[in-house]
Amino acid sequence: MGRRYGLEIRSLTAADAPGLAEMLAAAGRPVTGTDLSGRLDRLRHSAGTALIALEWGPPSGIVVLHWYPALLDAAPVAQITTLLVAPDDRRRGIGRQLLKSAAQAARLAGCDSLQLLAGPERAELADFCRATGFVDGPGGFVRPLRKKG
Repeated sequence: MGRRYGLEIRSLTAADAPGLAEMLAAAGRPVTGTDLSGRLDRLRHSAGTALIALEWGPPSGIVVLHWYPALLDAAPVAQITTLLVAPDDRRRGIGRQLLKSAAQAARLAGCDSLQLLAGPERAELADFCRATGFVDGPGGFVRPLRKKG
């Protein structure tokens, strides 16, 4: 999806599970590589995508999004359910690159808006969302994917 200064963003594969498991464990979200392989396979067959950021070694970050039709919206809605950058790789623009690639995938799926699920206890993520054009919305944050007018 994207490449910048040695950073590659691409779709996740089952082969990424061991490195992703290490990154998740370092971020305090342990999941076994075996469990991740099965979950990644199911994600690949759903309406959405999982993207990984790689830079010279283990994964640096991940974004998972899904899109779905909504009764009150003319276009499908894209929803980010996971956005995580490895603790040692934060504050280097990787989250912004993942977000940019996720927005591109959502636009290609016909979505007009992007939601990011986040609880109020995640102040650092809330600051990041507001800095990248999201506004507070139900259950997290939302931003349009297309310019109005």
